[in-house]
Amino acid sequence: MRRRELGALVTAGLAVRALAQTPDGPRRQPSEGERKGRLKQSVTAGVFGRGMPFEATCREAARLGCKGYDLVSPADWPTLKKYGLVPAMYPLGPGGTIQDALNRRENHQRLDKTLRAAIDESAANGVPNVITFSGVRRGMDDREGADNCVAFLNDIKAHAEDKGVTICMEYLNSKVNHKDYMFDHIAWGVDVMKRVNSPRVKILYDIYHAQIMDGDIVRNIRENFQWIGHFHTGGNPGRHEIDETQELNYRFIAQAIADLGFTGFIAHEYSPAPGHEPIASLGKAMEICDV
Repeated sequence: MRRRELGALVTAGLAVRALAQTPDGPRRQPSEGERKGRLKQSVTAGVFGRGMPFEATCREAARLGCKGYDLVSPADWPTLKKYGLVPAMYPLGPGGTIQDALNRRENHQRLDKTLRAAIDESAANGVPNVITFSGVRRGMDDREGADNCVAFLNDIKAHAEDKGVTICMEYLNSKVNHKDYMFDHIAWGVDVMKRVNSPRVKILYDIYHAQIMDGDIVRNIRENFQWIGHFHTGGNPGRHEIDETQELNYRFIAQAIADLGFTGFIAHEYSPAPGHEPIASLGKAMEICDV
């Protein structure tokens, strides 16, 4: 080996050693699954594809650094807790369905009972959020639907506040996936939130759906941040991985959310594209959002 080559190797080795040092000694290298922690990341079952046993998904989520798991049945909460995962969002049902929910007054008596029970169960088990929906239009004017949602949420908000549980109304697209859904533009949801004006009634801001309907993701998050309680991710088009195969820059989006001081969960809710290995895809998604 020539003297010049030997000198270059020695210099490189010293540089690497210097980078590995701190004033207090050797720099600790991060372990697998260790995250910066500015954003608490959660998962949904769909990111694991099909066929993986539930407990295995919990184990992999925890190994990769997840803190939560959305939309899991109460019967499975002990398994989540076994792996240090928070049931971050109560499953669908008590707050209505995408088709039938808060925008129709004939649903209110039934949903008041089921949603109060879900809030109580969530509070007793450390579940921070319960999900609800606007419902579809079926010819109803958006103003009437908003008034009905406001009336329901104003009646129940004190219970949510007393229990420390947040009711999250999901923002969905009506163009591709959920035809005729009423809360399909951010302005409609923000109007409802402003009129309810409770720290325990927020928007579930699904970034995939928001991109289809309104776009302008980061500006809308920044301008309406106080009304947002939870995030879902997904790539567009196709609702697949949030990597370079789709049009959104999730690293920038995650940075913006973290810079706003968000303390809730950002949950991955995509379906792996055909031929993609689900665990590898989840690891990459979590790295992208680990800002």
